[in-house]
Amino acid sequence: MPGTTIASVTTLTPERPARCAPSHAARELGLKRYEFDLAVQLGRIRTVPDEGGGGRRVDWAEIARLQAQAGFPETLRARVRIVGTREGASLMGVSDGRFARLARLGLLVPVHFYLNRYRAVVWLYLAEELKQFAANDDHAELIKGRTPETLRSQLMSGLDLRPRNWRGRHLGFLLRQAEDPWTRAGAIAAFLPDAEIAGIVKSPYERARLTRLRPALPDHGAPGSPSALLGEEIMTARDADEIAWLSADLDRQLEATRVPPPVASPAPGPRDHTARRARVRRLPTAPVPRTPAPAAASDTAAAPVRSDEPTTRPLARGGHAPAPAAPRPHRGLLTWLCRRTPRSAPTGRHARGT
Repeated sequence: MPGTTIASVTTLTPERPARCAPSHAARELGLKRYEFDLAVQLGRIRTVPDEGGGGRRVDWAEIARLQAQAGFPETLRARVRIVGTREGASLMGVSDGRFARLARLGLLVPVHFYLNRYRAVVWLYLAEELKQFAANDDHAELIKGRTPETLRSQLMSGLDLRPRNWRGRHLGFLLRQAEDPWTRAGAIAAFLPDAEIAGIVKSPYERARLTRLRPALPDHGAPGSPSALLGEEIMTARDADEIAWLSADLDRQLEATRVPPPVASPAPGPRDHTARRARVRRLPTAPVPRTPAPAAASDTAAAPVRSDEPTTRPLARGGHAPAPAAPRPHRGLLTWLCRRTPRSAPTGRHARGT
């Protein structure tokens, strides 16, 4: 209508927080959730702890840094791409059997595993690491030549380092995110048998806290199922040397939790200097010898010594001993008589003039 003024309405949008949840960050980076988790474990994406205790968060500045890289998002996906045995052998140009032998010898370190429907363990590897291994000229004999006799004998004895290598790698992931000795101790305890932990940690309080801080390892089926038991066996250290190494590391982390951090001494202030000067002035003093007062001719007995008088004198303000005190007057019978009889009033025959 004419003459009617319509006020403009300003829409206020809330300010975007500086951090976002991992699921939101994965969508922003074009990654699947398992790819995002793997990138975090590998250190490709930096996360920070949530101040409210809600897990890890990702700064928007970190997302902007990754989005600004050349070839984003293909380059980021290629760095977290994982493959199985068949695809990994194809990338390296070797047969499946040779690839499995190299992995069992510990030359190829798996990054993840899962159990298929037949409860067979399927190991997964980083495609980027397989390409780097094949491109290294030092590994040409292992890829194309005959396997050395020492390695073949180890394979014949049943050597399989894939579970141990996965445990060591996953422990590195957990320690990278640990922020204090208790969290690191919980990460180490996650790979040790319960009997070994009970032998190391004697205190019930420490065992309870360690159990609470142990991180949750990947689940493989319902608790108590054959798949879960098999997964637990893979995730628990079995070799004696590995158990000894983890036990020593756990004991070292627990010792770090028991020792309080050293506290730096503050810089001395004006009051400290004043107190120090006062302590210097209070030097030890020797007893001051008392000088006996001269006795009168008519006295036959000396004055008694008072037991309540101090035998030492406090030092003066300048730090020097005071001068000896003047001798006290003799308090004999003659002194008492003189104090009772005034000298101005003559007594005896002097008063009578004779």
